[in-house]
Amino acid sequence: MERSLVLVKPDGVQRGLIGEVIARFERRGLRLVAAKFMQVSLELAKQHYAEHEGKPFYDGLIAYITSAPVMAMVWEGPNAVAAIRQTVGSTKPVESAPGTIRHDFALEVGRNLIHASDKPETGIREMGLWFKADELVEWKREVDRWVFEG
Repeated sequence: MERSLVLVKPDGVQRGLIGEVIARFERRGLRLVAAKFMQVSLELAKQHYAEHEGKPFYDGLIAYITSAPVMAMVWEGPNAVAAIRQTVGSTKPVESAPGTIRHDFALEVGRNLIHASDKPETGIREMGLWFKADELVEWKREVDRWVFEG
């Protein structure tokens, strides 16, 4: 099973879209294994966006992600990273496919509602920043046999 970090960013929280995001991932068949509503510290923001340090948009990213609470989650399933990114849509909302979260609820890159790990290795690194190992819940749903093969 693959896992991915998902953040409902400050704009999604402020707009009351946490439930919508969770519902879409649940309907897709993904399994929630961790969640917490939190205010992002400056230290965590800098660690999360470390690869962007020095870029012109870095300071804005840090200011934005720390401006209001986020809903941090870990989702799992077969090919979870690809499934989540497909459900979320393109980073640029106006280029997102109809039916994706960003297509349906966002207009601009700087207010694109959600963060999702871009590859499995990134997901592992990001999960380690946002969650302790004992915060990830190992569990099975009765419906899993109807969603996951094998």
